[in-house]
Amino acid sequence: MDQPTTQIKGNLGALSNKQADLKPILKYCLYSRKSTEQEERQALSIDSQIKEMLKVAERDNLEVTEIRRESHSAKASGARPIFKQLLVDIEKGLFNGILTWAPDRLSRNAGDLGELVDLMDHQKLIEIRTFSQIFTNSPNEKFLLMILGSQAKLENDNRGVNVKRGLRARVEMGLWPGQAPTGYLTNKNVDKKGQVLVDPDRAPVLRKMFEKVAYENVSGRKLYAWLKFDIDFKTKYGKHLTLSNVYRILNSPFYYGRFQYPKESGNWYQGKHEPLISQELYELVQQAITRGQHIKSEAKEFMFVKLIKCGACGSGITADEKFKKLLDGSVSRYVYYGCTKSKDIHCKTGYIREDELLKQMLELIDRVDLNQLGIKEKIENEIDRYYKFKTSVLGESDTKKNKQKDLDIKNYAKYILKEGSVYEKRDLLSNLRSKLVLKDKKLMLE
Repeated sequence: MDQPTTQIKGNLGALSNKQADLKPILKYCLYSRKSTEQEERQALSIDSQIKEMLKVAERDNLEVTEIRRESHSAKASGARPIFKQLLVDIEKGLFNGILTWAPDRLSRNAGDLGELVDLMDHQKLIEIRTFSQIFTNSPNEKFLLMILGSQAKLENDNRGVNVKRGLRARVEMGLWPGQAPTGYLTNKNVDKKGQVLVDPDRAPVLRKMFEKVAYENVSGRKLYAWLKFDIDFKTKYGKHLTLSNVYRILNSPFYYGRFQYPKESGNWYQGKHEPLISQELYELVQQAITRGQHIKSEAKEFMFVKLIKCGACGSGITADEKFKKLLDGSVSRYVYYGCTKSKDIHCKTGYIREDELLKQMLELIDRVDLNQLGIKEKIENEIDRYYKFKTSVLGESDTKKNKQKDLDIKNYAKYILKEGSVYEKRDLLSNLRSKLVLKDKKLMLE
């Protein structure tokens, strides 16, 4: 009887050893996430978290396969690329344990928390170990993990509610709810915290911006160039304004004392800050911007645009039109041509009026060799048709035809430039075999 009993005990011992061998080897990924400002009071920095958790790993003889760092917030589900990849790698079997400072490092939202618990349910994630706790695939421990994760989410939600309530209270008091806009500075006085003060260095420039648009009809792009290249204007952060910043300022009612919060909510507040401009000036600027957008949307065609290049820097030549109200009440239109400055922003090429440019073009037609007129054949065909009409219908002689042809070709070209439509003029000029160049307000062929 002793021998069978010994044999059974031996078999049980062997089975126990096999079960021990089947215990999974834990491969940890040390995951550390940067704390937000609000969380920083309760959590360590990334380097401190990693240092402390490596001590835990050394103490408990844990195999840390990889260390991963993240700076994204854990408030929104799926918003952390490194954490998302960690879940994928656990699914693949690269890791089966997570080492982290605290449960809220992993999740502060229900979606990410649910994915962690689901990996535990499928035995892909064996253990989550924090500085002070261990969570395994045990109902009680998973329940505790979910409670701690839900508590972190509750803190987030409450914080959001409190922040919104605080912002509403601020705007109802007439205080700007964000960073002080360009032209203003945040008041650092403890008694007047949250108020904005006029920036003595930049406010005059902001005021001049509005005046230039309202009274001088300066476009947004020209205003941008003036700020950047003429006066080298920079924000309090030492940066130039972008074109979108320029338009944002011009469209902001904050500068005459009112603001809307939240944006496009229809909730308007009268600010306590000192306005830089009057409401009347602001409305004049909006009218000027609207006029500029309307003119731009008409897709105007100018005679020499894209047909001439700047002789000084090689950029293209663009056109702009100006309207002047005369004493008799009528309005006169003037078109000016100048360098686009696309290749040299500091190009000094000035502007020339279209009528002067046209005058030089007519003189150029007189001097140009007919072979340089790529439209010569087309004009000759028109002239031949004209003489055929005269001889066949009117019965006139064509003896002067050959003598007059060269002269008529040039006259026809000049007639098109003077009396033709914009499209006929552009068609004629686009057939020139040489490039038109404008330098020192003089038109020439390259």
